[in-house]
Amino acid sequence: MRILVVDDEKRLAEGLRLGLEAEGFAVDIADNGIDGLWFARENTYDAIVLDIMMPGMSGYRVCQTLREEEDWTPVIMLTAKDGDWDQIEALDTGADDYLTKPFSFAVLVARIRALVRRGVRDRPTVLEAGDLRLDPASRRTWRGDAEVELTSREFAVLEFLMRRRGEVVTKRDVLGNVWDDDFEGDPNIVEVYVRHLRNKVDRPFGRSAIETVRGAGYRLDGHGG
Repeated sequence: MRILVVDDEKRLAEGLRLGLEAEGFAVDIADNGIDGLWFARENTYDAIVLDIMMPGMSGYRVCQTLREEEDWTPVIMLTAKDGDWDQIEALDTGADDYLTKPFSFAVLVARIRALVRRGVRDRPTVLEAGDLRLDPASRRTWRGDAEVELTSREFAVLEFLMRRRGEVVTKRDVLGNVWDDDFEGDPNIVEVYVRHLRNKVDRPFGRSAIETVRGAGYRLDGHGG
């Protein structure tokens, strides 16, 4: 099994190489994001261990670029950044797992083996409604050939509507799935984001895919409006 370790802490990277080789892995090392991306593009790996804060290109960007290029090699982020939003960003850019420094080498090996057993996953399904397309993995959206830039919350609302396309969903449904069940703000926030989405994915293209069902909620036309 071949592993790529991308980390600018050279002593740590070398320690990982020695330890992983002792566990039976073949290991390549890159000490910056640009070289790490090159290694990942030029070789086939069973898993990639990827630091976040590195010279040249961050681990976030390396992982996102690989996913955009339809490379689904399992990635585990190994980093000193341990905040909730750091973990969320890592997973949202396509990482499969996340481990903070300092870490247990035995746990790292176990997680790598788990990812390898799972194998390289197929490309996630792109959600479609007519010519409206949304890719949950790369977090990109298109109307026809035109890519539409969405904020993370707009993307989440649209993803929920597209997964339930053709069905009527209530404001409470959207809040519970995109925010959470304990959301205590104004439920009309859903209207705000629906309006933003209409202004981005419908009106500029002469469409009306996101429908208001009076007294009930919203429905996304399964044919894309």
